[in-house]
Amino acid sequence: MSTAQGKLEELRKRIFFTLLMLGVFRMATQVPTPGVDASALSSFFEGMQGSVFGVFNNFTGGALERFSVLALGIMPYITSSIIFSLLAVSFPALAEIQKEQDGHKKIQQWTRYATVILCAVQGYGLSVGLEALKSPSGLPIVLEPGMSFRLLTVISLTAGTMFVMWLGEQITERGIGNGISLIIFAGIAAGIPTGMRDTVNLFKNGELSGLNLGLVGAIMLISFWIIIYTEKAFRKIPVQYAKKVVNNRVFGGQTSHLPVKVNISGVMPPIFASALLGFPATISQFVSEDSPFKIYMDTIQQSLYPGKTLYNVVFVGLIIFFCYFYAQIQFKTEDISESLKKNGGFVPGIRPGAKTAEFLDNIVARLTLVGGIYMSIICIMPAILFNVAKVPFYFGGTSLLILVGVAIDTMAQAESFMISQRYDSAYKSRGKYSGAGRRF
Repeated sequence: MSTAQGKLEELRKRIFFTLLMLGVFRMATQVPTPGVDASALSSFFEGMQGSVFGVFNNFTGGALERFSVLALGIMPYITSSIIFSLLAVSFPALAEIQKEQDGHKKIQQWTRYATVILCAVQGYGLSVGLEALKSPSGLPIVLEPGMSFRLLTVISLTAGTMFVMWLGEQITERGIGNGISLIIFAGIAAGIPTGMRDTVNLFKNGELSGLNLGLVGAIMLISFWIIIYTEKAFRKIPVQYAKKVVNNRVFGGQTSHLPVKVNISGVMPPIFASALLGFPATISQFVSEDSPFKIYMDTIQQSLYPGKTLYNVVFVGLIIFFCYFYAQIQFKTEDISESLKKNGGFVPGIRPGAKTAEFLDNIVARLTLVGGIYMSIICIMPAILFNVAKVPFYFGGTSLLILVGVAIDTMAQAESFMISQRYDSAYKSRGKYSGAGRRF
């Protein structure tokens, strides 16, 4: 077997392993947590699409709706990762630890510990909240409330989240693509057949006209094209490297470019914006009917109901805010300008150092605004489509962004893997022939 064929076989094994782990994840979402009435919980979730529960339920592939052992999904790990990213920005000592040789491993270990703590807190809070809830028909969701149920729920949900985190790490190391992103991708993709089935049923029952059905398909195709085009778009900033003369030989002088993505922040801004706007609906479910705060919470919930003008305005504002926030974290212009200066690189017409950082800040600010507007349009489009044309859109804009973005990244990694293996094969072949020439 040739080297190229062997590497192709390795890629096939990686893809098969990735699919196998995703299959294990989907099977694990069906394992229920003891002590919960599944039918009562499902009835409760029918009216929770606008809450934070509905958002997280989509990311877990319905595991939260079934209250399986993977009900928390991978979100606690993502939250802890974001917390440490923010801490690294706020505390220089933590940033210095990251720059050390084993600093990344230390931060990763601390992130896992924080994930366990978050799982325990969220699991306990979720168990207490479920004990106080009832289905629309009045049936209790928890069969036997008490400390035993709470403790069992905390242990089950924590173990489930750690298992998902382990699956993600295994996919990253032995599979293809980013494991955590692919798990979120699998959770969202699991809801596609249900959405398609509901759409077809509406069409068969006459509740959805053929014109509106075609409109849904057209909007989907246009959205996919916009997301693909924008996620792959970037601006090239020219970079010139100074020439150096060493022992009568000239080094450097190359012209390169610094790529800056239009959507630097990724899909995190709409995720957190949706979660924040869903809090009023969620908190309202936990407030007693006799409480004086119930009226205020219901008013806020009705004002921020998905699809309304106020909701759309606040949603867009939060998306753009988080876009700028995460762009500053992920694209550190000062570090980039300092790295260019140390390596003899500079942007033509811009003084190295602080001026370069200022120049990059201006470019990032403009690109982030474009990226924020693009994500805002994609995210509010389903609500506008429903309000104007009464067309049901079961796939939210955030879900579309995650699905397409993860698919693009995974395909890019697979392509990079193949290209690297081709270069390795060509290099080894050249070395083989050159070595043979020296022996003769």
